[in-house]
Amino acid sequence: MSFNLRQYGIEVDTIHRNTSVPILYELGLRKEKGTAISNVGALLVYSGEKTGRSPKDKRVVRNPESENNIDWGDINIEMDEHVFMINRERAMDYLNTRERIYVVDAFAGWDPKYRIKVRIICTRAYHALFMQNMLIMPTAEELADFGEPDYVIFNGGGFPANRYTSRMTSKTSVGVDLERKEIVILGTEYAGEMKKGVFSVMNYLMPLQDVMPMHCSANVGEEGDVSILFGLSGTGKTTLSADPKRKLIGDDEHCWTDDGVFNIEGGCYAKAIDLSAENEPDIFNAIRYGTVLENVVFNEDTREVDYSDVSITQNTRASYPIHYIDNIQMPCMAGQPKNIIFLTCDAFGVLPPVSKLTPEQASYHFISGYTAKVAGTEMGVTEPQATFSACFGAAFMMWHPNKYAELLAKKMIDHNTNAWLINTGWTGGAHGVGSRIKLKYTRAMIDAIHNNDFDAVETVIDEEFGFEIPTSCPNVPSEVLLPKNTWSDKAAYDETKAKLIGLFTDNFKQFEAGVNPQIIAAGPKVKV
Repeated sequence: MSFNLRQYGIEVDTIHRNTSVPILYELGLRKEKGTAISNVGALLVYSGEKTGRSPKDKRVVRNPESENNIDWGDINIEMDEHVFMINRERAMDYLNTRERIYVVDAFAGWDPKYRIKVRIICTRAYHALFMQNMLIMPTAEELADFGEPDYVIFNGGGFPANRYTSRMTSKTSVGVDLERKEIVILGTEYAGEMKKGVFSVMNYLMPLQDVMPMHCSANVGEEGDVSILFGLSGTGKTTLSADPKRKLIGDDEHCWTDDGVFNIEGGCYAKAIDLSAENEPDIFNAIRYGTVLENVVFNEDTREVDYSDVSITQNTRASYPIHYIDNIQMPCMAGQPKNIIFLTCDAFGVLPPVSKLTPEQASYHFISGYTAKVAGTEMGVTEPQATFSACFGAAFMMWHPNKYAELLAKKMIDHNTNAWLINTGWTGGAHGVGSRIKLKYTRAMIDAIHNNDFDAVETVIDEEFGFEIPTSCPNVPSEVLLPKNTWSDKAAYDETKAKLIGLFTDNFKQFEAGVNPQIIAAGPKVKV
């Protein structure tokens, strides 16, 4: 019996399901405006008006079964079922006008115990190839036995939402209905909405099974020791997890179970801005036939990509299967994490380049999700800008951050996991005065963590933050390790530090009502 989508009310006869890469290339090049092949064989695609996610347009259906589990607010914006169904109908009507439909049936999660079956229904070859790269593709036998999916994404992104529909604020809508187990996309053709939609679903489902979903990268050493690296954009998460001495488990989304860690995805979605063979050889070499390159500028004659040209968007991206990276753990699963590393780029120059945290301090810094960006280009803005994103991925977290923080603390205690805070930002003063910590020093500190070099080293306790700072590290000058020593103006250091603590404290107030008192007590304190 031929495959069809009539159970959803989709009557289109031409359906490409889990289609081979060459056919998707052919259809994309023939049918989709702006599609081309790069000089190294990657598929060059254009996502249209939206070149990034639209977090303000993501909504979750309020339903009695799940509403008490959702952390409602600016991130999880509520939607009633009636509005969801109007949008769903609009997507179906649009899908039914297409001459062909693409279907990707695949898995999210490498661990068979926890993985879910996901069906993507979309109208572009680009979207199908992107999701075939990002999910875990079934074998021929698994596809024959696939049956009904656990979740379905209806991507009608080429058609707008009706902004006059109740509670719609724009022509873009990403609606999630946890009871119907469906996601409906309208008014955006940015492929990342599908990827992050799946991650949001896993972020909801996994805590129900006492599993910790994480927005992080992960790798494993020769002895089987696993490290998890959390960090917001610009902190070095992708760069530092690609370690020639260790195998990559994954670069973005993982789960921590009683058995260990597994990657949710089957591929990587790397930033392509200023990409070079010298700085990021693994990613650069992964860009080839089968890779999707989004919204990059290229030479019309040679089809060579200019990674420094951000005239379409700063958010240029490459999507490729994980096996395009050489040094990987396959299948993408490993044992219990020995080390958790929180990466922050502190442009205030206050935090030490490496410090060790207690489980409670780890939970505090995890809920805070701090980094500080360099001041923008606006006139008169000279100070660094602090950024806080709960759980280092607030946009995708469905439960209250405390749910994830308590899971983290419990798993750390159960498995005797160490937690470290690594500052990849400034030393010797804030941005404008000091300098960025050298990447070779950061790599040396991470090597020291993996080699247990800090076990026998003397530490000092930071009086305000309370964490332990090692006083020596192989291949790192010891004066770099204590930030105050690197500042020529010690009074300015104390003043800047007090300001940063104030920013932490102010940010954390929003969580205090729902957070364990021991976690609150583990936060920094200003000396009176």
